Amino acid sequence: MKNFCDLDAHPYPWDYNPSSWFQRIRVAILALVAFIIATYLGLYQWGLVDTLWDPVFGEQSALVLTSDVSHQMTDWIRIPDAILGACAYLGDVVFALAGSTRRWQFRPWLVLLFGLDVIPLGIVSAVLIFLQGAVIGNWCFLCIVTAIISLILVVLAYDEVWTSTIYLYRVWKKTRNLKLLWRTFCGIPSEEAYEIANSMVK
Repeated sequence: MKNFCDLDAHPYPWDYNPSSWFQRIRVAILALVAFIIATYLGLYQWGLVDTLWDPVFGEQSALVLTSDVSHQMTDWIRIPDAILGACAYLGDVVFALAGSTRRWQFRPWLVLLFGLDVIPLGIVSAVLIFLQGAVIGNWCFLCIVTAIISLILVVLAYDEVWTSTIYLYRVWKKTRNLKLLWRTFCGIPSEEAYEIANSMVK
């Protein structure tokens, strides 16, 4: 059994560390690419960029980004939907790079916040983009690229989120102590939490 200070330990049920830099750098790079694309699309929606690059659907991209559906979403959230997506992707970059390679144990709150930014928002964003194209009848190549990136980010992020969830569940199952569970969630050390974390690593 590896000691809790071993940042490269592999937590159950994986044969790798889902909080490793290799895992998280991939998320950060993909999210950064999506952030740049979404910002470009948002600048077009704001009228700060005159033309859109689309090697597949041509002028359809502009029709999608200036459609009634897009305007309705902008009215709801007060900013272009692409800019909202850019903010979410930037959050993915920040959350992916924050914390140590044992943050699933030391910062569960950070991992779960990261998962909340990546997983549900990623799925919703991908679904909305495909629905928007289906409803409008036009498609946007760069929008589809960001939707695909969103789904890849979900796949890359779920393992770390799952590990932190299992860890917190085991703390609760063993102690039935809400105060200790909250302290563990916040990353406050305790002997009981360390013991449970050690039981999870290989």
